[in-house]
Amino acid sequence: MELALALGAVLLGFAAAIGGSRVAVRNAASLAAGSRIPPFVIGLTLIAIGTDLPEIANSIASSISGHGDLNVGDSVGSTVTQITLVLGLLPFIVGPFAVSRRSIGGIGIATAVMLGVGTVLVADGFLSRVDASVLMAMWVVASAVLWRILPKTGVPELPLGGRVLRRIAAAIFSLAVVGAGAYLAVQGFVVVAEVVGVPEYVISFFGASIGTSLPELVVDITAIRAGNREMAVGDVMGSSMVDASLSIGAGPMVAPVAVTADLAVRGSLAAMGVVGVVAAVLAIREKHTRLSGAALLMIYLAFYPLMLA
Repeated sequence: MELALALGAVLLGFAAAIGGSRVAVRNAASLAAGSRIPPFVIGLTLIAIGTDLPEIANSIASSISGHGDLNVGDSVGSTVTQITLVLGLLPFIVGPFAVSRRSIGGIGIATAVMLGVGTVLVADGFLSRVDASVLMAMWVVASAVLWRILPKTGVPELPLGGRVLRRIAAAIFSLAVVGAGAYLAVQGFVVVAEVVGVPEYVISFFGASIGTSLPELVVDITAIRAGNREMAVGDVMGSSMVDASLSIGAGPMVAPVAVTADLAVRGSLAAMGVVGVVAAVLAIREKHTRLSGAALLMIYLAFYPLMLA
């Protein structure tokens, strides 16, 4: 009975995430068209935080319950999953597309730096509120810097006022639905994994991270098919940056928690290396094809023997 309920939660959560993502992309695209905010920046901030709500919620819940490994494992694992598995699948699903060297390089550097700082912070086996403040402040600073270096759009196509405010409200609400749906799916997935006896850290790094990365995959596919490529790339890269900072820090800000230092350090260092390699490859090529997608998928699969060792 427990297994059946868990599977039901997974299916219901995935359905909610898919439905909410379509509304989120439509309203975010309208917001981009009606403001001076570039679609890439909307994906980097608004969409990235919205699709990362499951990781943020899991961070808070796991920290309050004293399971720091679930927080760090899911957050760092999601960083890897999004920049390899999710980004690697996109060209196979929607076809090849161009990427901006400046945007990819800037976010890649910022995310790698955040993971490096996070490695230092978890090395003592404890995440305090000071540690959480550092990680969250890094996201704010990095987002502000990226906003300044990215190109701006021209005159808004839509007038400011009620219509824009309604679109913002609709986008936020739909993103909340995406986050809630994915969080429900993750909880069901974790129960399934526990029933078959999968260790906690493996659940969080691989199992939970796949579930919490579902909103990014669904939103990005929807966005690209709707012609909003920049928003999709901004989301998948921005979500990795959120996971490396806001997601890890959200839980300890509420409730400081202990972590398994050697696992956390190993995972963070490996993730930092992967982010650097992926960002460099895509920035040099300035396009993402099935060839680069296959390479990213192989990097993701390589993480299994690395972490299981």
